[in-house]
Amino acid sequence: MWSEIFESLSNYEKGEFRRLANYLLSHTYLVRDLYKPDKQWTEPNGDYRMVNRLFECMRDYFWVSGWKLEKDDNYGVISLINEYDHNRLRMDRFTTLFLYTCRLMYEEGREQGDNLHIVPTDTGSIVEKMRMLGLLNKGKTTQKERLEAQRALSHFNIIQKTENTAWSTEGNGVLIFPSILSIISNQGINDMMIELEELQTENAELEMLIEDEKPEDLE
Repeated sequence: MWSEIFESLSNYEKGEFRRLANYLLSHTYLVRDLYKPDKQWTEPNGDYRMVNRLFECMRDYFWVSGWKLEKDDNYGVISLINEYDHNRLRMDRFTTLFLYTCRLMYEEGREQGDNLHIVPTDTGSIVEKMRMLGLLNKGKTTQKERLEAQRALSHFNIIQKTENTAWSTEGNGVLIFPSILSIISNQGINDMMIELEELQTENAELEMLIEDEKPEDLE
C-alpha cells in the first residue's frame, strides 16, 4: 500500500512528495535534464530525481484517484495522465499549430541531437516553418500569439527558452524536450502531414479556379 510506504518516509521526503504531486497535477510532465541559462549548460533536474526515487509510492497514490504516472527512462520523461480523460487543457488554434510544428521540428532534429534527446531551435525558425506549411492565417502571426503559445508549452515542460529572462516579443532560443513525444505520437505526425498535404492541394485547386474565372483582359 502506498500509505505504508509514505509513512516510512522521512519528513523531508513527505514534504517533497506533497510538493511534487501538486507540481505534476499542474505541469503534467517532468523532464530529466534542464538547461541552465546562467551557466549555459544542461544538468540533471533535481525534481525528476526525487520523483524517480519516490516513483512507486507516487504511482500507487495517483492510481487510487484515477491518474496514471508513467516514466520513460530512455528519454527521461515522467508524465501524469488522467485515466478518465478529464482535466485536459483546451489550447487555442495557434498554440495547437505551434505545438504540432515543434513536434515536426523535433522529429527532423532528433537524429542530430545529443544523447539528452533535446532539440535546439528558436522562435523565428518555428514561425517560419509554420509559414512554409501554410499554418498561419494570411501568412502572419502576432506577438501575443507567439508569447502565449511559448508560455503555455513551457509551463508543461515541453519547451524551454535558453535565455535567463522573460519570453521576448522579438523571439527566443528554444529547446524542445522529449516530452513532446508523449503528446503527439509518430502516427499523429503522419496524420497531420496527410491533412496538410490535402489542405495545400485544396488551396492550390482553389487558386487555379479563381484564376480561371478571372475575366479576360480587354484589348
